[in-house]
Amino acid sequence: MMMAYRPEGGRMVTVADPQAAVWIDLEHPGPDEIALVRGFGIEVPSLADMEEIEISNRLYHEGPAHYMTVVMAGLDQAGTRRIQPVTFILTDSLLVTVRHHCPRPFVTYPPRAGQSAAGTEGAAAILLGLMDEIVGRQADHLEEVGRSLDQVSELIHAPDPDRRTPERLQFTLQKLGREGELLSHLRLTLLTLTRALAYFQPIAAERGHAATTKAVLRDIQALEVHGDFLAQRVALASSTTLGMIDLAQGATTRIVSVVSVLFLPPTLIASIYGMNFARMPELAQTWGYPVALLAMLASALLSWAYFKWRGWL
Repeated sequence: MMMAYRPEGGRMVTVADPQAAVWIDLEHPGPDEIALVRGFGIEVPSLADMEEIEISNRLYHEGPAHYMTVVMAGLDQAGTRRIQPVTFILTDSLLVTVRHHCPRPFVTYPPRAGQSAAGTEGAAAILLGLMDEIVGRQADHLEEVGRSLDQVSELIHAPDPDRRTPERLQFTLQKLGREGELLSHLRLTLLTLTRALAYFQPIAAERGHAATTKAVLRDIQALEVHGDFLAQRVALASSTTLGMIDLAQGATTRIVSVVSVLFLPPTLIASIYGMNFARMPELAQTWGYPVALLAMLASALLSWAYFKWRGWL
């Protein structure tokens, strides 16, 4: 699918003729769309090329175009969240974006493109505005992670132990795992954005966008620091949750062990009177059976009283 945009009235509007466009957005480009863009002197990289991790394959200059690839999270055609590369191709008068999934900034940027500090005059300004929108989206995700960690901390540090049931603690661990995975994706996106903007800086200086580029880079650096802080919170919350689970399991094991020990003295008495010796005088007495029962009960009660006094129950 191909969408062609040009700036109008502080926003990006679609145009039918790609020749009149300043920004062409390719999503899952087909052969016809690739051939059309090739007519502008631009080669469209394949998904395999975009997924190469070498810097030389993600940031390079070819012919009239500069190629910058970043990694972003978005929805694929099946509606599943995936993290995949997005390539920005910049020429003097045209920006082409190539992607195989749908990151949210590509939907939210066109209607409010004029709100960007870079403006919408020229392909470089649109590239900066789009990257600024991506940075803002990452900031929103980091805030969501922070709010989720606040809820987790409230649960695991709650004064009421009844709230920390094994089921809730297990759910908390799963939630922390999801937040940690999301956080790793966000940090990867910020890293690739930093590299792309560092490559773009000399081009931005030539086209009068040096100050805006530096501002976006400062925002990314601040988000990276915030991401590191949240990663530490995730690690701390995970360790605390595992500690709570260990304590709960230890308490259960202790109770089971104590209860088992309570039955040891009665079992010993019952074993003694279960022996097959010829001379056991008590067995012939009428009071033998009730006395044996009382002895077993008394031994269990004494054991329980001792454990209670020691604070083991």
